[in-house]
Amino acid sequence: MRTWFTADHHFGHASMIRLDRRPFLTVDEHDDALVDLWNAVVRPGDVVWHLGDFAYKTKRHPQEHFRRLNGVKHLVMGNHDGNAVTSREWASVQDTAEIVVDSVRLFLAHYPHLEWPRYWRQSVHLFGHVHGNREGVGRSCDVGVDAWSYRPVTLDEIMQKLGDRENA
Repeated sequence: MRTWFTADHHFGHASMIRLDRRPFLTVDEHDDALVDLWNAVVRPGDVVWHLGDFAYKTKRHPQEHFRRLNGVKHLVMGNHDGNAVTSREWASVQDTAEIVVDSVRLFLAHYPHLEWPRYWRQSVHLFGHVHGNREGVGRSCDVGVDAWSYRPVTLDEIMQKLGDRENA
């Protein structure tokens, strides 16, 4: 079992193609590609933390996308996650979360924070919302699909990126 992190899929949100210059021609192509990219890395027993904005303005029901995605899925709510999203069969739904993965303390939120719980004790803050347009501060990282080739990411990949940023 692996743990994955992601955010900002915006399933069904046709404007995201233009606004974030996503390389898809239609919203159906966008949604199908994001499902395929998710399932290419996430196995059925893996754990996925989705840090908000799962779906928005979709003509399909969010349940259709949700059912197609591998993994045990947790939601940290984003600004576009209404009842149609939060009422799915998530393993958990919350505003923020504090978890430990591979002995690393993580603070998960949709929005980037300047400081977070245990900031001075080597914790890592993962967030979405900014669509790859803003670097994190300190030990924080955008895990949104726009920053990671439209797929979920592992803690090892995140720590590598943080290490590269610290050494630059």
